[in-house]
Amino acid sequence: MNYNTYMNLPQMMTPDIPVEKEDSGPSPQVNGHIHTPYSFSAFSEMKEAFVMAREEKIIALGINDFYTTDGYDEFAGLALQFKVFPLFNIEFMALLKEEQRAGTKVNDPVNPGRTYLSGKGLRFPVQISEESRLRLEKLRVESNRQIVEMVARLNGFLASLKVGITFDAEEIRKKYARNLLRERHIASAFRIAAEANFPGEEELRDFYTLVFQGKGIKSALSNSAALENEIRNNLLKAGGPAFVPEDENAFLSLEEVMTLIKDAGGIPCYPVLLDDAKGNFTDFEGDWPRMADLLEAMNIFMIELIPGRNDFQILKEFVRYFHSRGFVVTFGTEHNTPQLDPLTISCRGGVPLDEELTRINYRGVAIIAAHQFQTASGKPGFSIDRKPTSAELIELENLGKGIISTFTQNKP
Repeated sequence: MNYNTYMNLPQMMTPDIPVEKEDSGPSPQVNGHIHTPYSFSAFSEMKEAFVMAREEKIIALGINDFYTTDGYDEFAGLALQFKVFPLFNIEFMALLKEEQRAGTKVNDPVNPGRTYLSGKGLRFPVQISEESRLRLEKLRVESNRQIVEMVARLNGFLASLKVGITFDAEEIRKKYARNLLRERHIASAFRIAAEANFPGEEELRDFYTLVFQGKGIKSALSNSAALENEIRNNLLKAGGPAFVPEDENAFLSLEEVMTLIKDAGGIPCYPVLLDDAKGNFTDFEGDWPRMADLLEAMNIFMIELIPGRNDFQILKEFVRYFHSRGFVVTFGTEHNTPQLDPLTISCRGGVPLDEELTRINYRGVAIIAAHQFQTASGKPGFSIDRKPTSAELIELENLGKGIISTFTQNKP
Protein backbone atom coordinates (compact mmCIF):
# COMPACT_ATOMS: atom_id res chain seq x y z
CA MET A 1 0.00 0.00 0.00
CA ASN A 2 1.61 3.28 -1.03
CA TYR A 3 0.93 6.61 0.64
CA ASN A 4 -1.41 7.97 -2.02
CA THR A 5 -3.48 4.80 -2.00
CA TYR A 6 -3.69 5.04 1.77
CA MET A 7 -4.72 8.69 1.60
CA ASN A 8 -7.30 7.80 -1.06
CA LEU A 9 -6.88 11.32 -2.39
CA PRO A 10 -5.37 11.17 -5.89
CA GLN A 11 -6.77 14.64 -6.60
CA MET A 12 -4.12 16.03 -4.28
CA MET A 13 -1.54 15.42 -6.97
CA THR A 14 -3.08 18.29 -8.91
CA PRO A 15 -2.75 21.96 -7.94
CA ASP A 16 -6.51 22.18 -7.27
CA ILE A 17 -6.28 21.35 -3.58
CA PRO A 18 -9.02 23.03 -1.54
CA VAL A 19 -7.32 25.34 0.96
CA GLU A 20 -8.36 28.18 3.19
CA LYS A 21 -5.90 30.98 2.55
CA GLU A 22 -7.48 33.13 5.24
CA ASP A 23 -8.18 31.82 8.72
CA SER A 24 -11.90 31.86 9.44
CA GLY A 25 -13.41 30.93 12.77
CA PRO A 26 -11.71 29.12 15.64
CA SER A 27 -8.72 26.96 14.74
CA PRO A 28 -9.29 23.20 15.03
CA GLN A 29 -7.74 21.16 17.81
CA VAL A 30 -4.68 19.09 16.86
CA ASN A 31 -2.12 17.13 18.88
CA GLY A 32 1.29 16.51 17.31
CA HIS A 33 2.94 14.34 19.97
CA ILE A 34 1.60 11.24 21.69
CA HIS A 35 3.29 7.99 22.62
CA THR A 36 1.57 4.66 22.01
CA PRO A 37 1.90 1.16 23.47
CA TYR A 38 4.74 0.56 20.99
CA SER A 39 7.00 2.45 23.43
CA PHE A 40 5.10 3.29 26.62
CA SER A 41 1.75 5.00 26.83
CA ALA A 42 -1.22 5.89 28.99
CA PHE A 43 -3.37 4.23 26.33
CA SER A 44 -4.13 0.57 26.95
CA GLU A 45 -4.41 0.14 23.18
CA MET A 46 -3.83 2.51 20.29
CA LYS A 47 -7.51 2.65 19.37
CA GLU A 48 -8.22 4.38 22.68
CA ALA A 49 -6.34 7.47 21.48
CA PHE A 50 -8.51 7.71 18.37
CA VAL A 51 -11.73 7.22 20.32
CA MET A 52 -10.67 10.10 22.56
CA ALA A 53 -9.65 12.21 19.56
CA ARG A 54 -13.10 11.76 18.03
CA GLU A 55 -14.82 12.64 21.31
CA GLU A 56 -12.63 15.73 21.77
CA LYS A 57 -12.93 16.81 18.10
CA ILE A 58 -9.21 16.57 17.45
CA ILE A 59 -8.61 16.37 13.70
CA ALA A 60 -4.89 15.48 13.59
CA LEU A 61 -2.79 13.25 15.82
CA GLY A 62 0.93 12.53 15.78
CA ILE A 63 2.49 9.24 16.84
CA ASN A 64 5.86 9.96 18.50
CA ASP A 65 7.30 6.75 19.95
CA PHE A 66 10.88 6.31 21.13
CA TYR A 67 13.25 4.61 18.67
CA THR A 68 10.56 2.86 16.67
CA THR A 69 8.20 3.18 13.73
CA ASP A 70 6.60 -0.20 14.46
CA GLY A 71 3.26 1.38 15.31
CA TYR A 72 2.88 3.26 12.02
CA ASP A 73 0.75 0.68 10.19
CA GLU A 74 -1.76 0.32 13.01
CA PHE A 75 -1.79 4.10 13.52
CA ALA A 76 -2.45 4.67 9.80
CA GLY A 77 -5.31 2.19 9.71
CA LEU A 78 -7.00 3.73 12.74
CA ALA A 79 -6.49 7.24 11.36
CA LEU A 80 -8.27 6.22 8.18
CA GLN A 81 -11.08 4.56 10.16
CA PHE A 82 -11.63 7.55 12.48
CA LYS A 83 -10.86 10.27 9.90
CA VAL A 84 -8.14 11.79 12.09
CA PHE A 85 -5.14 12.92 10.06
CA PRO A 86 -1.99 10.94 11.01
CA LEU A 87 1.42 12.51 11.58
CA PHE A 88 4.26 9.99 11.50
CA ASN A 89 6.92 11.03 14.01
CA ILE A 90 9.66 9.48 16.15
CA GLU A 91 11.70 10.46 19.22
CA PHE A 92 15.32 9.90 20.23
CA MET A 93 17.63 10.58 23.13
CA ALA A 94 21.02 11.86 21.99
CA LEU A 95 24.11 12.56 24.10
CA LEU A 96 26.08 15.80 23.78
CA LYS A 97 29.38 14.80 25.37
CA GLU A 98 30.81 18.30 25.73
CA GLU A 99 27.67 19.47 27.51
CA GLN A 100 27.76 16.33 29.65
CA ARG A 101 31.33 17.04 30.73
CA ALA A 102 30.46 20.68 31.40
CA GLY A 103 27.39 19.73 33.43
CA THR A 104 25.11 21.62 31.02
CA LYS A 105 21.47 20.54 31.03
CA VAL A 106 19.73 20.78 27.66
CA ASN A 107 16.13 19.45 27.66
CA ASP A 108 16.50 16.82 30.36
CA PRO A 109 16.06 18.40 33.82
CA VAL A 110 18.29 15.85 35.55
CA ASN A 111 20.97 14.50 33.19
CA PRO A 112 23.53 16.94 31.72
CA GLY A 113 24.14 16.50 28.01
CA ARG A 114 21.16 14.23 27.43
CA THR A 115 19.14 15.73 24.59
CA TYR A 116 15.75 14.67 23.28
CA LEU A 117 15.09 15.19 19.58
CA SER A 118 12.01 14.35 17.51
CA GLY A 119 11.68 13.62 13.82
CA LYS A 120 8.45 14.96 12.33
CA GLY A 121 6.57 13.87 9.24
CA LEU A 122 8.56 10.76 8.30
CA ARG A 123 7.78 8.97 5.07
CA PHE A 124 4.97 6.45 5.20
CA PRO A 125 5.35 3.62 4.38
CA VAL A 126 8.69 3.83 6.16
CA GLN A 127 11.72 4.10 3.90
CA ILE A 128 15.16 4.18 5.52
CA SER A 129 18.61 3.02 4.53
CA GLU A 130 20.06 -0.23 5.82
CA GLU A 131 22.54 1.77 7.89
CA SER A 132 19.71 3.67 9.59
CA ARG A 133 17.76 0.47 10.17
CA LEU A 134 20.78 -1.09 11.89
CA ARG A 135 21.28 2.01 14.03
CA LEU A 136 17.67 1.89 15.17
CA GLU A 137 17.94 -1.81 15.94
CA LYS A 138 21.12 -1.21 17.97
CA LEU A 139 19.38 1.50 20.00
CA ARG A 140 16.47 -0.83 20.79
CA VAL A 141 18.81 -3.69 21.73
CA GLU A 142 20.87 -1.49 24.06
CA SER A 143 17.75 0.04 25.63
CA ASN A 144 16.23 -3.41 26.23
CA ARG A 145 19.52 -4.73 27.60
CA GLN A 146 19.51 -2.08 30.32
CA ILE A 147 15.93 -2.93 31.31
CA VAL A 148 16.67 -6.67 31.43
CA GLU A 149 19.56 -5.94 33.81
CA MET A 150 17.25 -3.78 35.94
CA VAL A 151 14.83 -6.69 36.26
CA ALA A 152 17.69 -8.96 37.35
CA ARG A 153 18.80 -6.47 40.02
CA LEU A 154 15.22 -6.00 41.17
CA ASN A 155 14.83 -9.77 41.59
CA GLY A 156 18.02 -9.91 43.65
CA PHE A 157 16.77 -7.12 45.91
CA LEU A 158 13.34 -8.72 46.37
CA ALA A 159 14.96 -12.08 47.11
CA SER A 160 17.00 -10.46 49.88
CA LEU A 161 13.75 -9.22 51.43
CA LYS A 162 12.09 -12.65 51.09
CA VAL A 163 8.79 -11.19 49.82
CA GLY A 164 8.05 -14.03 47.40
CA ILE A 165 7.82 -11.90 44.24
CA THR A 166 9.98 -12.32 41.17
CA PHE A 167 9.85 -11.02 37.60
CA ASP A 168 10.84 -12.26 34.15
CA ALA A 169 11.85 -9.57 31.64
CA GLU A 170 10.46 -11.46 28.66
CA GLU A 171 7.15 -11.99 30.43
CA ILE A 172 6.97 -8.25 31.21
CA ARG A 173 7.60 -7.51 27.55
CA LYS A 174 4.86 -9.89 26.40
CA LYS A 175 2.28 -8.63 28.89
CA TYR A 176 2.95 -4.92 29.01
CA ALA A 177 5.14 -3.89 26.06
CA ARG A 178 5.72 -4.48 22.36
CA ASN A 179 9.29 -4.63 21.05
CA LEU A 180 10.68 -1.90 23.31
CA LEU A 181 10.98 -2.30 27.09
CA ARG A 182 10.99 0.80 29.31
CA GLU A 183 11.38 1.47 33.03
CA ARG A 184 7.68 2.25 33.16
CA HIS A 185 6.84 -1.30 32.07
CA ILE A 186 8.73 -2.63 35.11
CA ALA A 187 6.87 -0.18 37.35
CA SER A 188 3.50 -1.29 35.98
CA ALA A 189 4.36 -4.97 36.41
CA PHE A 190 5.60 -4.29 39.96
CA ARG A 191 2.45 -2.43 41.01
CA ILE A 192 0.17 -5.15 39.62
CA ALA A 193 2.18 -7.91 41.32
CA ALA A 194 2.16 -6.03 44.62
CA GLU A 195 -1.62 -5.63 44.53
CA ALA A 196 -2.09 -9.31 43.67
CA ASN A 197 0.17 -10.55 46.47
CA PHE A 198 -0.92 -8.08 49.16
CA PRO A 199 -4.67 -7.49 48.66
CA GLY A 200 -5.27 -5.79 52.02
CA GLU A 201 -4.64 -2.04 52.24
CA GLU A 202 -2.54 -2.22 55.39
CA GLU A 203 -0.36 -5.10 54.21
CA LEU A 204 0.10 -3.42 50.83
CA ARG A 205 1.27 -0.21 52.51
CA ASP A 206 3.63 -2.25 54.70
CA PHE A 207 5.02 -3.95 51.60
CA TYR A 208 5.77 -0.62 49.91
CA THR A 209 7.42 0.69 53.09
CA LEU A 210 9.60 -2.41 53.16
CA VAL A 211 10.72 -2.26 49.52
CA PHE A 212 11.14 1.53 49.69
CA GLN A 213 13.54 0.87 52.56
CA GLY A 214 11.54 2.56 55.28
CA LYS A 215 9.83 5.24 53.24
CA GLY A 216 6.06 5.08 53.27
CA ILE A 217 4.13 5.67 50.06
CA LYS A 218 2.85 9.19 49.46
CA SER A 219 0.23 8.34 46.84
CA ALA A 220 -3.27 7.01 47.26
CA LEU A 221 -3.37 3.28 46.59
CA SER A 222 -6.07 3.96 44.00
CA ASN A 223 -3.79 6.29 42.03
CA SER A 224 -1.98 3.82 39.78
CA ALA A 225 -0.04 6.48 37.85
CA ALA A 226 1.33 8.14 40.99
CA LEU A 227 2.18 4.77 42.55
CA GLU A 228 4.15 3.71 39.49
CA ASN A 229 6.08 6.96 39.57
CA GLU A 230 7.00 6.29 43.20
CA ILE A 231 8.11 2.77 42.27
CA ARG A 232 10.38 4.15 39.56
CA ASN A 233 11.83 6.85 41.79
CA ASN A 234 12.48 4.55 44.75
CA LEU A 235 13.62 1.39 43.00
CA LEU A 236 14.75 2.11 39.44
CA LYS A 237 16.29 5.58 39.47
CA ALA A 238 19.80 6.54 40.63
CA GLY A 239 20.24 5.44 44.24
CA GLY A 240 17.58 2.74 43.94
CA PRO A 241 18.45 -0.96 44.41
CA ALA A 242 17.56 -1.85 40.80
CA PHE A 243 19.18 1.16 39.12
CA VAL A 244 21.39 0.41 36.12
CA PRO A 245 23.38 3.30 34.61
CA GLU A 246 22.76 3.91 30.93
CA ASP A 247 25.59 2.84 28.67
CA GLU A 248 26.83 5.38 26.15
CA ASN A 249 26.11 2.73 23.50
CA ALA A 250 22.41 3.38 24.18
CA PHE A 251 22.79 6.89 22.74
CA LEU A 252 23.61 8.36 19.36
CA SER A 253 25.28 11.69 18.90
CA LEU A 254 23.08 14.61 17.89
CA GLU A 255 24.61 14.48 14.42
CA GLU A 256 23.77 10.78 14.07
CA VAL A 257 20.17 11.39 15.16
CA MET A 258 19.84 14.27 12.69
CA THR A 259 21.16 12.05 9.89
CA LEU A 260 18.75 9.25 10.78
CA ILE A 261 15.75 11.60 10.86
CA LYS A 262 16.65 13.13 7.50
CA ASP A 263 17.24 9.70 5.97
CA ALA A 264 13.69 8.75 7.01
CA GLY A 265 12.35 11.87 5.32
CA GLY A 266 11.57 13.69 8.56
CA ILE A 267 12.06 17.18 9.96
CA PRO A 268 14.42 17.54 12.96
CA CYS A 269 12.42 19.06 15.82
CA TYR A 270 13.67 20.16 19.24
CA PRO A 271 11.34 19.27 22.17
CA VAL A 272 11.34 22.23 24.57
CA LEU A 273 11.16 21.58 28.30
CA LEU A 274 10.64 25.26 29.23
CA ASP A 275 9.69 26.20 32.83
CA ASP A 276 9.20 23.73 35.64
CA ALA A 277 6.71 24.12 38.51
CA LYS A 278 9.14 26.47 40.30
CA GLY A 279 9.78 28.60 37.22
CA ASN A 280 13.24 27.18 36.55
CA PHE A 281 14.77 26.60 33.12
CA THR A 282 17.61 24.35 31.97
CA ASP A 283 20.98 25.92 31.11
CA PHE A 284 20.29 25.63 27.38
CA GLU A 285 16.75 27.03 27.49
CA GLY A 286 17.22 29.92 29.90
CA ASP A 287 18.49 32.39 27.29
CA TRP A 288 15.98 32.38 24.43
CA PRO A 289 17.90 34.45 21.84
CA ARG A 290 21.01 32.31 22.37
CA MET A 291 18.90 29.14 22.26
CA ALA A 292 17.37 30.20 18.94
CA ASP A 293 20.81 31.01 17.51
CA LEU A 294 22.19 27.63 18.56
CA LEU A 295 19.23 25.72 17.11
CA GLU A 296 19.56 27.56 13.81
CA ALA A 297 23.28 26.77 13.76
CA MET A 298 22.34 23.07 14.12
CA ASN A 299 19.80 23.35 11.24
CA ILE A 300 16.87 22.82 13.59
CA PHE A 301 14.02 25.11 12.59
CA MET A 302 11.09 23.39 14.28
CA ILE A 303 10.30 23.13 17.99
CA GLU A 304 7.58 21.42 20.00
CA LEU A 305 6.26 21.86 23.51
CA ILE A 306 4.15 19.89 25.96
CA PRO A 307 2.14 22.80 27.42
CA GLY A 308 0.68 20.74 30.26
CA ARG A 309 3.96 21.17 32.14
CA ASN A 310 4.27 24.93 31.49
CA ASP A 311 2.84 28.17 32.85
CA PHE A 312 0.45 29.76 30.32
CA GLN A 313 2.07 33.22 30.32
CA ILE A 314 5.61 31.89 30.03
CA LEU A 315 4.56 29.51 27.25
CA LYS A 316 2.85 32.29 25.32
CA GLU A 317 5.81 34.65 25.59
CA PHE A 318 8.19 31.89 24.53
CA VAL A 319 6.05 30.78 21.58
CA ARG A 320 5.58 34.34 20.38
CA TYR A 321 9.34 34.90 20.43
CA PHE A 322 10.24 31.75 18.51
CA HIS A 323 7.33 32.20 16.11
CA SER A 324 8.62 35.71 15.35
CA ARG A 325 12.07 34.21 14.69
CA GLY A 326 10.59 32.01 11.96
CA PHE A 327 10.52 28.72 13.87
CA VAL A 328 7.64 26.32 13.25
CA VAL A 329 5.97 25.47 16.58
CA THR A 330 3.77 22.51 17.52
CA PHE A 331 2.29 21.17 20.74
CA GLY A 332 1.45 17.74 22.14
CA THR A 333 0.49 15.92 25.31
CA GLU A 334 3.02 13.04 25.26
CA HIS A 335 0.83 10.58 27.20
CA ASN A 336 4.00 8.64 28.04
CA THR A 337 3.08 8.15 31.71
CA PRO A 338 0.31 5.97 33.20
CA GLN A 339 -1.86 9.09 33.70
CA LEU A 340 -4.66 9.18 31.11
CA ASP A 341 -5.25 12.91 30.58
CA PRO A 342 -7.33 14.48 27.79
CA LEU A 343 -5.81 14.80 24.33
CA THR A 344 -6.95 18.42 24.14
CA ILE A 345 -3.89 20.50 24.91
CA SER A 346 -3.85 22.79 27.93
CA CYS A 347 -1.21 24.42 30.10
CA ARG A 348 -0.20 23.67 33.68
CA GLY A 349 -3.21 23.59 35.96
CA GLY A 350 -5.57 22.87 33.08
CA VAL A 351 -5.38 26.43 31.68
CA PRO A 352 -6.64 26.18 28.07
CA LEU A 353 -4.73 27.48 25.06
CA ASP A 354 -6.03 30.74 23.64
CA GLU A 355 -6.85 31.20 19.95
CA GLU A 356 -3.41 32.57 19.11
CA LEU A 357 -1.63 29.51 20.49
CA THR A 358 -4.19 27.14 18.98
CA ARG A 359 -3.69 28.77 15.59
CA ILE A 360 0.12 28.53 15.81
CA ASN A 361 -0.16 24.86 16.74
CA TYR A 362 -2.50 24.12 13.82
CA ARG A 363 -0.15 25.96 11.47
CA GLY A 364 2.76 23.79 12.64
CA VAL A 365 0.83 20.57 12.23
CA ALA A 366 -0.37 21.64 8.77
CA ILE A 367 3.25 22.27 7.72
CA ILE A 368 4.23 18.78 8.91
CA ALA A 369 1.26 17.28 7.05
CA ALA A 370 2.29 19.04 3.84
CA HIS A 371 5.92 17.95 4.22
CA GLN A 372 4.83 14.39 4.91
CA PHE A 373 2.66 14.29 1.81
CA GLN A 374 5.19 16.01 -0.45
CA THR A 375 8.13 13.79 0.50
CA ALA A 376 6.01 10.63 0.27
CA SER A 377 5.12 11.79 -3.23
CA GLY A 378 8.78 12.31 -4.15
CA LYS A 379 8.61 16.10 -3.97
CA PRO A 380 10.52 18.61 -1.82
CA GLY A 381 8.84 19.48 1.45
CA PHE A 382 10.10 21.43 4.46
CA SER A 383 13.66 22.64 3.92
CA ILE A 384 15.89 20.84 6.41
CA ASP A 385 19.32 22.17 5.39
CA ARG A 386 18.44 25.86 5.52
CA LYS A 387 15.80 27.93 7.24
CA PRO A 388 12.59 27.94 5.16
CA THR A 389 11.43 31.34 3.95
CA SER A 390 8.14 32.84 5.09
CA ALA A 391 6.71 32.31 1.60
CA GLU A 392 7.68 28.63 1.64
CA LEU A 393 6.09 28.14 5.05
CA ILE A 394 2.87 29.85 3.96
CA GLU A 395 2.69 27.60 0.90
CA LEU A 396 3.22 24.48 3.03
CA GLU A 397 0.72 25.68 5.62
CA ASN A 398 -2.01 26.20 3.03
CA LEU A 399 -1.27 22.87 1.37
CA GLY A 400 -1.29 21.07 4.71
CA LYS A 401 -4.58 22.58 5.80
CA GLY A 402 -6.13 21.43 2.54
CA ILE A 403 -4.74 17.93 2.96
CA ILE A 404 -5.99 17.63 6.54
CA SER A 405 -9.41 19.02 5.63
CA THR A 406 -9.81 16.71 2.66
CA PHE A 407 -8.62 13.67 4.61
CA THR A 408 -10.89 14.23 7.59
CA GLN A 409 -13.94 14.86 5.40
CA ASN A 410 -13.25 12.20 2.76
CA LYS A 411 -15.73 9.33 2.66
CA PRO A 412 -14.50 5.73 2.33
